[in-house]
Amino acid sequence: MALEEMVRRLNAVSQNTDEIMYQDIAPLFAADIKDELKKQFAYLSGGRGHDGGPVITFPHYPGFSEIPAKEFQNVLSYLTSLPSLQDTGIGFILVIDRRQDKWVSVKASILKIAASFPGNLQLVLVLRPTGLMQRTLAEISFKFNKDEFKMKVPIIMLSSVAELQSYIDKPQLTEDLGGALDYNHNDWIAQRIAIERFALMVKHTAQLLQAFGTTLAETELPNDVQSTFSILSEHTEKKGKMKEDITLVLEEGNSILENIRKPLTKNPEYILSQDQLDNETTVQRLLDQLKETEAAFDEFWAKHQQKLEQCLQLRNFEQIFREVKAILDLESERLSAFAVVGNSFTHVQHLLNDLAILEEKSNETINKARALSLEGNQLIENKHYAVDSILPKCNELQQLCDTFISELCKKRNLLQQSLELHRRLEKSMKWCDDGIYLLASQPVDKCQTQDGAELALQEIEKFLDTGSENKIQEINEVYKEFENVLDPELKEHVQKIFQKQEDMEEMFQKRKASLKRLAAKQARPVQPVAPRPEAVPKSPCPSPGLRRSSESAPESHMMKRESLKRAKSERSDSQQSKSGSVMEDEENLAILRKHVMNEVIETERAYVEELFCVLEGYATEMDNPLMTHLISPALQNKKDVLFGNMEEIYHFHNRIFLRELENCIDQPELVGKCFLERMGDFQIYEKYCQNKPRSESLWRQCSDCAFFQECQKKLDHKLSLDSYLLKPVQRITKYQLLLKEMLKYSKNCEGAKDLQEAVASILGILKAVNDSMHLIAITGYDGNLNDLGKLLMQGSFSVWTDHKKGHAKVKDLARFKPMQRHLFLHEKAVLFCKKREENGEGYEKAPSYSYKQSLNMTAVGITENVKGDVKKFEIWYNAREEVYIIQAPTPEIKTIWVNEIRKVLTSQLEACKEASQHRTLEQTASFPLPTSSNMSSSKNQAKNVKKLEERKIDPTSPEGYTNTTSGMKNPDKSKGWTKTSYSLDASEDNEEWSSPEEPLNSSDAEEEGGAGPMKLVPGKYTVVADSDEKGGPEVLAVKSGDLVELLHEEEEGLWFVKNLTTIKEGLILASNLLTLIGNSKSAQSLSSSESGTGSTFLSSSSSCSEHYNTTLSDMKG
Repeated sequence: MALEEMVRRLNAVSQNTDEIMYQDIAPLFAADIKDELKKQFAYLSGGRGHDGGPVITFPHYPGFSEIPAKEFQNVLSYLTSLPSLQDTGIGFILVIDRRQDKWVSVKASILKIAASFPGNLQLVLVLRPTGLMQRTLAEISFKFNKDEFKMKVPIIMLSSVAELQSYIDKPQLTEDLGGALDYNHNDWIAQRIAIERFALMVKHTAQLLQAFGTTLAETELPNDVQSTFSILSEHTEKKGKMKEDITLVLEEGNSILENIRKPLTKNPEYILSQDQLDNETTVQRLLDQLKETEAAFDEFWAKHQQKLEQCLQLRNFEQIFREVKAILDLESERLSAFAVVGNSFTHVQHLLNDLAILEEKSNETINKARALSLEGNQLIENKHYAVDSILPKCNELQQLCDTFISELCKKRNLLQQSLELHRRLEKSMKWCDDGIYLLASQPVDKCQTQDGAELALQEIEKFLDTGSENKIQEINEVYKEFENVLDPELKEHVQKIFQKQEDMEEMFQKRKASLKRLAAKQARPVQPVAPRPEAVPKSPCPSPGLRRSSESAPESHMMKRESLKRAKSERSDSQQSKSGSVMEDEENLAILRKHVMNEVIETERAYVEELFCVLEGYATEMDNPLMTHLISPALQNKKDVLFGNMEEIYHFHNRIFLRELENCIDQPELVGKCFLERMGDFQIYEKYCQNKPRSESLWRQCSDCAFFQECQKKLDHKLSLDSYLLKPVQRITKYQLLLKEMLKYSKNCEGAKDLQEAVASILGILKAVNDSMHLIAITGYDGNLNDLGKLLMQGSFSVWTDHKKGHAKVKDLARFKPMQRHLFLHEKAVLFCKKREENGEGYEKAPSYSYKQSLNMTAVGITENVKGDVKKFEIWYNAREEVYIIQAPTPEIKTIWVNEIRKVLTSQLEACKEASQHRTLEQTASFPLPTSSNMSSSKNQAKNVKKLEERKIDPTSPEGYTNTTSGMKNPDKSKGWTKTSYSLDASEDNEEWSSPEEPLNSSDAEEEGGAGPMKLVPGKYTVVADSDEKGGPEVLAVKSGDLVELLHEEEEGLWFVKNLTTIKEGLILASNLLTLIGNSKSAQSLSSSESGTGSTFLSSSSSCSEHYNTTLSDMKG
């Protein structure tokens, strides 16, 4: 049903409702004049006259004359509007009951009714007063004043009810008028209100349906599924509510109808009055109108709902179409980008496997697309309104499916051809490699004999017989057969293999010819020797003279010449054989180098393929929306943790390194240069290895995840992902083995030096990776390890401590109980850590290192040899205030560590000398006329530097090797450096200095000492802030970095201080002095009597020049 038709029908319902209720004539409702009606000064009982005229009764009402005109008019208007038009056309019969009133009241009532009655009157019956006097007065007054009553109908004055019944039948009169009509005024009012309310409900419902229908018809169809579904749900919900409202209205109408018919239910013989019958008819007509309204709306809703449902079907179809088309387009792109050549037999197998996985995935999409196409055709058959939109999409889906399947079959056929080609190529390569191995494995010395040569020849002949089934016969036939898959690179690869095959066959032919020559050599015939003459007597001991006589004979000369020729021939054969042997050795080495190079390239290709499989089969799938439901919450957004920088490693090897290795195929000995040029790129492995513990931990946590199982199944991998995540670690360690193998066969080649450097560099990278793995395991260090410089060495040692000023008990403990410490040697400090083994598997079992203390390398010295143990050496600190005896696992490790520490100290010594020379030049420029003290300082400085260099030459001295750069600016202000950082300018003979009493000798104790309140005491300090004091010459000015010495305390809180940097003296306030030296620590340790838990230690450091002036001259030679 169209909207116009429904609106027309609903408008008709509204009009019919008004007509039924006569509200187009008198739009009054009982509910509006309920209070006036309840006064009952007039009522419509439902009785009828003889001709059917409605009877309106005006019962006795004492205040009739006082009724307001408006109320009187409303009641009369309402009562006259209730009967049908037919009945009102006959005219109303008015019954005015004034039996209990006076004539004056009767007269007033008649006049008021005559003036206000709005309807058509037929007859007016007045029951006059019953009193004798009033009745007589009424008769007389009525006769003489009849003209005063302006009524067009006769007014009949009745004396009794009996007379009234002659005009109106008794059943049509109420009981108060002597009739039998059952009438209850309150029930009548309630019934009228209910009927009128029902009529309004019917009208209002029709209007709501009309407005709702207009809203539905004017609603634009959405373009997406969600909006369409929302509108359909919204309209359905509203429609349901409208149906509920209609149901309530119907129930209301039926209830009113039942109430009207209630007397009949009680008494079947009861006869309804005409008004009751009219009410029944009115309610029934309203119910019929409401049902018609409901039917009209249901018809319209059915069509509207069908249209919305079809729209929803269309939007669902379009949405699924877009999704399926997007997936098909994506899979088509993947398919079109799918390589059909491959670079090896294994690679093509992987490609075929990937193609099978793609086909398996696409089958679901293809089936979904075909099902959608069938669904679209079904919609068309069901006469969908959007046939023009559905049909082209169905055709497009069918075309996409057919095209994809056709392309998939084409790719599969090409890959199968490529697989067969690579199978033949690898079969040929294997045959060539086997042949090369055969040539290399034949011992040259055994082939020198005839039997050995024949045996080797048989081996070669037997091997060559296998060539018919292994080698490529005709390269042009291969080109023709595999024309569809031969790209330029693969074609070049085929040519190289064919060339390799020809080269190998040529080598075999040369070896065959050589072996045939050796096998064809016969035993040399014995040269004939003429017999001696019988006349010459044989002497058992011929004399020299006779021997010479014999040798001078002609036969002897002939034999000598033959013997000389034979020796010469044999020597020539020997030289030729030796030359051939050397050439064959070089040939064998070249073969072996080529074989190693082939292994490097083949394993590199396999490695790249494995990385590609992992990244495509696992990492990429983690971003696949179709696989999201298989990923556990613990694995969400953890791809970078699980795979680290594997993608970066893959791109480096696939795009760069593999190609450069392939360029070395003809000159394997140059592969070392290739490695050296790319050595910086191999640093990416350090990042991967550092992330490996986190990756291992995540894998153990999520290894049972269904996502991994599904990916492994699709890839057809026998090993789980963790085995492939270990591949980069295995690969970086494999390179050094391959390079060593290549170096073994390239001793005298052009690239031997590069190979040696490449091996060393790869080993250096492995060491750096290993060191970094240990370094990140350090815990408890508050500072930045990068500030300590490059990590040079790390290893585990047994450590004893010997502190000169420590307690005797602690010193005895240190002598017998070593601490197990893991040492980390940096450029600027050496760290002592305690190794803690962790429980678990894999990387969780790797140790961690608890930081204990560190020594600043600017204040460290070493003693290379310790009496009694060749594995021990000493590291001492601050002029042997602290001595650490280090025992290495082996003498060799000790030597390596000592040499490395010596290098560090030497480099710092050179830096100190340069700084000293630079400062001397600056002072010379500032003071052209040096004083005697400056001259003395320079001499002492030169003397001390010379002394130090002499000690460097003799590292086996008891004092060993010390660093004298403690006067330089120390980095120990950063967190994490040891508290016991002393200066070398403190004299060992000063008995007032004591060693900090800290529990350093216990192997498990934490080396931490308490600190009491700091007090100013005489000693040397480093200034940490510039002074802002201004005054006379007695006030000393200092700057940050100056070395000052507190000499003694003056009166009134002043200290007498000497600035050792500027060689000036003066006074400084004690309060300012605490700020200037801050937390600087004195080289002289002074106990605080107020501290019960430990002592406060202040240290100072001096500049290089000052250090040479004041310290080196006091050191023991």
